[in-house]
Amino acid sequence: MNDSESIYVGRAAPDAALDHGWLLGHFKDPADPRHSADVEIKWGVHAKGDERAQWVRGEHRTALQVLISGRFRLEFPGRTVVLAEQGDYAVWSRGVDHSWYAEEDTVVLTVRWPSVPGYKVPGYKVPDTGSTL
Repeated sequence: MNDSESIYVGRAAPDAALDHGWLLGHFKDPADPRHSADVEIKWGVHAKGDERAQWVRGEHRTALQVLISGRFRLEFPGRTVVLAEQGDYAVWSRGVDHSWYAEEDTVVLTVRWPSVPGYKVPGYKVPDTGSTL
C-alpha cells in the first residue's frame, strides 16, 4: 500500500450515514485505512426521543462517549448520567450493562475497544432510514 492509499480524509456526518454511524472498526474493508481490529469509532446522530432498542448486557468492550451537541442520557445499573454540555463524556469498562436516550437532538462520538466482530443489537432501528439491523 502506498502513502496515498494509507490516508483517508472524510467528513463524519456523510461517512457515518453509510455505515450506521461507524467511522472506524473491524467491519471496514481490510484495504481501507479505517479498518481496525483494535478500536471502533462512531459518529452518532440521534433525534430527540431516540433510545436504544434494548440494554447492552455482558459488554465485552470498554467505551468512551463524548457529547458533541445536544443532551444525552446514559443509563447504567443504579446510575444515570446526563451529558449536557459540549465535551461532557463518560467512560465505562467491560462488563458494564448500559442503555441510552437522546433528551434532545444529539450528536455523540463513541470510541469502543477492542473492535468485536459480529456484534449487533437485534432490532436496532436506524433513525434516518427506518430500516433495522
